[in-house]
Amino acid sequence: MILPDNETRIDLLNNEAIAATIIALLQAQRAHPVTVGVHGDWGAGKSSILEMIEAGLGGSGDVLCLKFNSWRFQGFEDAKIALIEGVVTGLLEKRPVLTRATEGVKDLFARIDWLKVAKHAGGLAFTAFTGMPTPDQISAITNGLQHILADPAKLATKENISAAIEGVKSVIKPAEAKNVPEEIAEFRKAFDKLLKDAGIKQLVVLVDDLDRCLPDTAIETLEAIRLFVFTSGTAFVVAADEAMIEYSVRKHFPELPETTGPRDYARNYLEKLIQIPFRIPALGETETRIYVTLLLIGAELGEADEQYAKLIAVARERLKRPWESAPLDFAAIKAALGDVKPAVQNAVTLSDQIGPILASGAKGNPRQIKRFLNTLLLRQQTATARGYGNDVKLPVLARLMLAERFIPRLFDQIAFAAAAHPKGYCDDLVALEAATGEKATADTKVGKAKESGDVAESALVTEWLASPQIKAWSQVPPPLANVDLRPYLFVTKDRKDYFGAASALGHLAGVVEKLLGPKLAVQSLDADLKLLKEPEAAQVFEALRSRIMGEDSFMTAPLGIDGLSVLVKTHPVLQTNLLDFLGALPVERCGAWPVSGWQGVVTDQAAATRLTNLIEEWATSGKKSPLANAAIAARKMKSRSA
Repeated sequence: MILPDNETRIDLLNNEAIAATIIALLQAQRAHPVTVGVHGDWGAGKSSILEMIEAGLGGSGDVLCLKFNSWRFQGFEDAKIALIEGVVTGLLEKRPVLTRATEGVKDLFARIDWLKVAKHAGGLAFTAFTGMPTPDQISAITNGLQHILADPAKLATKENISAAIEGVKSVIKPAEAKNVPEEIAEFRKAFDKLLKDAGIKQLVVLVDDLDRCLPDTAIETLEAIRLFVFTSGTAFVVAADEAMIEYSVRKHFPELPETTGPRDYARNYLEKLIQIPFRIPALGETETRIYVTLLLIGAELGEADEQYAKLIAVARERLKRPWESAPLDFAAIKAALGDVKPAVQNAVTLSDQIGPILASGAKGNPRQIKRFLNTLLLRQQTATARGYGNDVKLPVLARLMLAERFIPRLFDQIAFAAAAHPKGYCDDLVALEAATGEKATADTKVGKAKESGDVAESALVTEWLASPQIKAWSQVPPPLANVDLRPYLFVTKDRKDYFGAASALGHLAGVVEKLLGPKLAVQSLDADLKLLKEPEAAQVFEALRSRIMGEDSFMTAPLGIDGLSVLVKTHPVLQTNLLDFLGALPVERCGAWPVSGWQGVVTDQAAATRLTNLIEEWATSGKKSPLANAAIAARKMKSRSA
């Protein structure tokens, strides 16, 4: 069971209300040009709303609806010309009464050809003036113009470029426009006439996936829309993430006016083009739980099932007033479906378990929710196919994946500890679940506490309890304190193999995880670290070093640096290992943090001398980076004090 992640006309979010509002607006503005924006984050449902608008407008009568996907033309066609030509071509396809043979259509395509050649020739003006253009450049000019010579190499002269433009202009009626502004005005007149000839009173163009395009493509598409803005009876509905379009504006116009600031200018650019914006609201908890329930039940029953359609109708009634409504409970589902299959019951149970935290974790984004559910179901099916499906319970896997997806550091800490435990437990979860009111049995809490010692004083648990997000996660059922997590970690190995490190470290894996904690937490581990034997301390150091280097992020002090410092301070024999680690850092990609902070850690005379030499190497490396600059400043300060 995999949930399809594409646009759909089956509305599970009550977004038909937005589509209906836009359709009513378009119908009220039929005599005037209008641009409507459908805004929302990636995966919010913009494409589905366009599908609903297209279905609502229909394809007959004097209203014509066309779809244009900007992303599909990226890299293959000039974006501005692609939209213009796409609109005209779509118009001809949907209205067979028009043919390419008529004078009006031939005139319109001739003007599009003129715009193609004018754009490319303008870009080649300097090359044509100073030397010979390349065959590839000339090929771009002549592409699609059948009345120009087929061999581009024969056109590599300034005279033949002019001839190409004149050849297109010769198709256009005499005494008409010769420059770009006038040609655009004539194009608008020709396009208006074509709409009248086709009996179209309103042309609605749905522009999708604009926020997937590269900045230049996105801006060129918006510029092409401006060409039609003053054409009567033409409406554009543009689906795009506002933040991505603003980013495209800033990238396309790097030298923006300082008077308003780049963000203000980018926002103004979009607001001048989009007359009426609609923003898709994020899903709240009730809406998320209803959505998840419908998705899971729909996957079991099939979208064409009549009973499922009844359930969608019940859900829509609740979605009208989500602040007053409750999620779809079993009673409502049974009333709509009649006999409830076990698979449907499981879907309802799973929705109840993961809906609340999924609402906040996915930030109300439908696509994020679908991706999470697909990964969950696929992993469970994989476990079944490999023969240990009975050991992987869907609610437990779902809860672990919530941490993996939305609190990855917590998941890593639990995973490494459980992989190293002989029974697959994470002892610190006992204290966490007990402290946050988790409904684990008293026997379970007491039993785990006896096995693991005074876990309530664990620095890791203290760190977890300081996080509201982790505390909320800890209250999601089912409890994990008495669960062997190893099968669940094995099925998540597509992300990271926790067993390799755990098998090598054994009981030391938990120590490594604790040393990856924040500064205040690791400083309290001094007494525990003193209990390590020298070979064990060296093993912990190497594991910690590998984890830090594996993150490949050094502009700020990575997690684990404070742990290394405390470990080396407790076991001075590791000072050489520490200097080896510092010497391996990439100077050009490193922040200033390695230069200082080693007082009381690097105490051996030989190690201190080596650190001084290392700072000198960074200072004289000739590389421009915060680390090199900090080393230069440290060297100057030392010379002054001397």
